[in-house]
Amino acid sequence: MASRELFAYLCVADAARAIAFYREAFDAAEMFRLVEPGGRIGHAEVDFGGTTLMLCEEFPELGIRRPDPSHGHSATLHLHVDDADTTIRRAIAAGATLERAASDAFYGERSGVVIDPCGHRWSIGHSIEDVTPEEMQRRYAALMAQG
Repeated sequence: MASRELFAYLCVADAARAIAFYREAFDAAEMFRLVEPGGRIGHAEVDFGGTTLMLCEEFPELGIRRPDPSHGHSATLHLHVDDADTTIRRAIAAGATLERAASDAFYGERSGVVIDPCGHRWSIGHSIEDVTPEEMQRRYAALMAQG
């Protein structure tokens, strides 16, 4: 059986707040949500221009917890956009924290990093040039040699 799709599935403290942030910062659109008696959002899906992001609130009884940014980040979501600088500014205005301002990178992209209000790390970038894997490796090696 072959895999056909991969979805990011994030746990957040407040899914309604997360959905509002993704709508304001990234023009995402809520597809639907499933709400438990008592109000906990057990599942929600948000459309990012044809890509689905799934969300749930914490299920401590199942060991499903929101991120704790004070311990670093084990994952980064990369959002490819038309204009990284504008999208990063929108994300910050919507409540994200800037981790790294946008800059041009060796791999042919202009990108920066924000932490959303739920604690998830987002790399936001746009293409500035086409770079072959071989050229990317050459540039990476040169960058690492600079120390």
